Order: sequence, then structure tokens, then C-alpha cells
Amino acid sequence: MRRRLCGLFAALALAGCASAPAPRGSAAPAPAQPPAAAAAAPLKIGIALGGGAAKGFAHIGVIKMLEANGLAPAVVAGTSAGSVVGALYASGMNAFELQEKAVALDEARIRDLQLSSGGLLLGQKLEDYVNEQVHHQPMERLAKPFAAVATRLEDGQRTVFGRGNTGQAVRASSSVPGVFQPVAIGKYHFVDGGVASPVPVDAARQLGADVVIAVDISSKARGQTPSGMLGTLSQSIAIMGQKLGEAELSRADVIVRPQVLDMSGTDFSQRANAILEGEKAALAAMPQIRERIAQVQAAREQASRLAQQKAAQAAHESCLAQRSRMRQLAGFVGLDGDCPAP
Repeated sequence: MRRRLCGLFAALALAGCASAPAPRGSAAPAPAQPPAAAAAAPLKIGIALGGGAAKGFAHIGVIKMLEANGLAPAVVAGTSAGSVVGALYASGMNAFELQEKAVALDEARIRDLQLSSGGLLLGQKLEDYVNEQVHHQPMERLAKPFAAVATRLEDGQRTVFGRGNTGQAVRASSSVPGVFQPVAIGKYHFVDGGVASPVPVDAARQLGADVVIAVDISSKARGQTPSGMLGTLSQSIAIMGQKLGEAELSRADVIVRPQVLDMSGTDFSQRANAILEGEKAALAAMPQIRERIAQVQAAREQASRLAQQKAAQAAHESCLAQRSRMRQLAGFVGLDGDCPAP
């Protein structure tokens, strides 16, 4: 027993010497400090606006309800009709300004009939209209990050436009095969984005969205025989994109589906009803949207806490590793508080 006590006193004495002030002219190493926790960035809400021709007016109603509930999207991705609404919204317009534009829109301003083997409409008027509305700003200078999705005709590759001529990107995204002529950009030609990405959830995520709200207004094959050439073409595209769209939609946080299936994609007279259906659908989905936002926020806060704990533990271990052997002995018996436990 006496030997053990002597050994303990000797260790304490040595530890006391080791912890004495450093001689003049030398500096004791400062214990490592955990990095200060960075303030969590606010959640970015992204909206993915799908294609659907004239039914795309429903997107305006959805945006109206999101803004009214303090959930204005920070990033916007659009396919076909969704790219038209998305470009105008990303330029800085609010939902009510979008509605005013929709009500005042004359179809003649965006339709330029030009018979061709590539399509009935050239699409230049649509490009000019969009550029006029966004004050000829390129996509990278719009008020909100914006992406328009198109399909590369040569190989079917999904293409996301995020820079350059806004109107041209929207025109490419909206060029329904057989209706609009393909758009030549560089060495490739582009057609409607709905062929490859009916609702651009992935594009919205690529823009940095933490929560993606998808708005699906696409036509569904419902066992009815379409009438006329355009009806047959529209149904064919709907069938092609139906399964493809389901896969991408599964990656959205919330899906909003305005009840516009019975509306014709070529009937602009239904624009007011389409906007109303968008409002109703978004309002019905609001509890789900808020719940999902809360879930993502909670997950981010938990991840932040774990990161802080990990940083504190790493700083503690680094501090312990830098101490001398004698200071470590002092720490074992509670005489050294230079490296507090995390």
C-alpha cells in the first residue's frame, strides 16, 4: 500500500511540474478549439412545372397559393408550358402579375403558322414574346434561378438549359413534335421537354432546391379514343411520358395535381378555370407541403447538431494528442482542465 501511495504522489508531483508555467521565451501550445457552428441556411423551396399546353395556366394558381402562404419558390424549373410560366415567374413577376399577363394574352402573339415537314408552328413568336416579358434578360440574370428542360432530337437526351437566351430555351422546351418545328441550338435540334422529362423534378433539385413541389398537369391515357390529328398526337405523347414521368415524380417531395384533365390543351378560353383549379389543388396540398418542409428542416437541424458534436469530439481528441505525457497523467487524476470533454 505504501509503495502505491508513493507512486501516486510521485506522479502527482511530476504532473505538477509539467503543468507549471512555460519558461520565458517559450509558448505553450493552445488547445484546439472546435470550429464555430455556421448558421443554417434557410430552406430553398423549388417548384417543378410540368407540360400541358393551355392547361399550364394552372401553374399560376399554384404559385398564387404558395405565395399567399409565405412559401414562394426560390428556384424554378419548367417543361413545355411550365417553362413559359416558369420563365416569367423567375424574371421577378409575382403570381398576380402572371395572372394579368395570362388574362391579357392574345394567342396570335405566340402562334406563327408556317407549314413545314417539321411542324405547323415556327415558334419564333413564342421566343420573342418570352424575351419581351423578361426584358431580354438571359437565364443566368433572372431574379430566381431557372431551368428549362428540352429533349435533344438527335439522341433523345434530356437537356437542361440554365444559361443563355431565355426565350430560345423556352421555345425549345415547348416545341411539341409535329406541332412546333424543332429548334436548332448549336449543332443539335431540340423538341418538347415532356418527351424526356414531363415534370422536371430533377432539374429543380439540381438548382439547389431542398424541397421540390411538383405540379403535374399532364394528360393521362384514360381509355378514350382521341379525335383529330392533334388529339391523337397529344395522347401519343402522354402515353410515352406517363411511365417516364412517374419515375421522376417519385423523387418530388410533394406532388400537386390540378384537376385539368378534362380541359383541352389547345383551349385558351379555359385559362381562368385552369388558374382556379391550380389554386384549389395547392390549397388542398398545403398541409402536406408544410409537413414535408418541417420534416426536412428537422433533418437538417439534426445533421447540424451531429456535425457540431463530431467537430467538438475531434477538437478534444486533437487537444489530448498534443499534450505531454506528464500532462496526460495529470489529466487522469483530474488536475488538468485544458482539454474539457465535448
